[in-house]
Amino acid sequence: MDTLLLSRIQFAANISFHILFPTINIALCWFLVYFRFRNRAATGTKEAQHWEEAYYLWTKIFALTFALGVVSGITMSFQFGTNWPGYMEKAGNIAGPLLGYEVLTAFFLEATFLGVMLFGRGRVSDRVHLVATLMVAAGTTLSAFWILSLNSWMQTPAGYEIIDGKFHAKDWLAIVFNPSFPYRLAHKLLASTLTASFLIAGLSAWQLLRKTSNGGTHLALRTAVMAAAFAIPVQIFVGDLHGLNTLEHQPAKIAAIEGIWHTEKSAPLTLFGWPNEKEGRTDYAVQIPKMASLILAHDINAELKGLNEFPNAHPPVAPVFWSFRIMVGMGMLMLLVSWWGAWTLWRMRTRSGGVPRKLLYALTAMTFSGWVSTLAGWYVTEIGRQPFLVYGILRTSDLVAPHAPGMVLSTLIAYLAVYAFLLTSYVLVLMYMAQHPAMPTPETPLSPKAATPVGGPA
Repeated sequence: MDTLLLSRIQFAANISFHILFPTINIALCWFLVYFRFRNRAATGTKEAQHWEEAYYLWTKIFALTFALGVVSGITMSFQFGTNWPGYMEKAGNIAGPLLGYEVLTAFFLEATFLGVMLFGRGRVSDRVHLVATLMVAAGTTLSAFWILSLNSWMQTPAGYEIIDGKFHAKDWLAIVFNPSFPYRLAHKLLASTLTASFLIAGLSAWQLLRKTSNGGTHLALRTAVMAAAFAIPVQIFVGDLHGLNTLEHQPAKIAAIEGIWHTEKSAPLTLFGWPNEKEGRTDYAVQIPKMASLILAHDINAELKGLNEFPNAHPPVAPVFWSFRIMVGMGMLMLLVSWWGAWTLWRMRTRSGGVPRKLLYALTAMTFSGWVSTLAGWYVTEIGRQPFLVYGILRTSDLVAPHAPGMVLSTLIAYLAVYAFLLTSYVLVLMYMAQHPAMPTPETPLSPKAATPVGGPA
């Protein structure tokens, strides 16, 4: 493997590890806002204590996830200088400010109020604590806004001019709100909602199976399942809009996703197959006639461009083809499990008894399903952009640092070893937290009101 491929794998390893944690926290903090709001709304009742218990556990998980996201994000940002200096040299006038905006407007907001959120319970009023949680949630969402704006600009560049081979901003509104940005932002926020929902539901189901649950476990489980059941059909709709946008601006990516080798009208939809890039065909293909044109262009007679239209300018087909099918397959599984769970929990409102063990096992198995679909979707997006870093303009091969392959390989192995250790540790800690849920004590009250019995001080 040469320096280019090794550098791409190294950046992919870094971003694959990093994206796991923001994908959880973007939506998880909004769940915390909901838990906190329901706690305040139920003040003075037993239900308030249960909402507080849910908030108490998931705040700890949020803090752990936030820490890993920050550390891995810093490591990833260094890669721009060490492995891809050509990118910052050519596009730094666009990428630099957008990354700076993310730090100034989002990360500082998160970091400032995170201290109040984590350590202010019992020291500030309930209202101030709720506002602090809300500000952290807003910060995580704003962070996603800026990062996805930059990534979308790399996919569908707009609002720029090139002077002496370097990008310069011509219209910042066009840069930030580039053609694919709204669809990517909505798709990512919904992906985060599903990832956090299945994480909460899965760990809560694990608590019920292990008999380590408390009153907050049931409330968290119900909230997460209902959120997932609502979000997944919306995600399918947004995904369709995103596909139409990609067909317009990145037809080579769509051709790789669907394994369309030659331009044709009424193109068939390939469900499964084995892309054979050397021969320019999909072996063992299972197809539905005319459905690709109907789904991708909403016209059964539409013409779809094939990979033959993009000589030396289309992505590797197999990884894009299979990643897309993994993402869609996991999405369908999420739909089935979440709707089964929502229906079961809704029926339980009028029936006695606990949550069926079959459902608990299914939710436990789906705990990290959001990670699988997120990574698969991310690979479709990023590998599908190749061979360009800025689509159609800057080729990846022209921007890589001229390091010796052995140097890149050695650091790649080190990264993979550290990330494997951290990821394993993270999952084990989550399981430990679920089996040993921390409970408030008089010395560490959940809030001023929660520390005082309903009947008043003795």
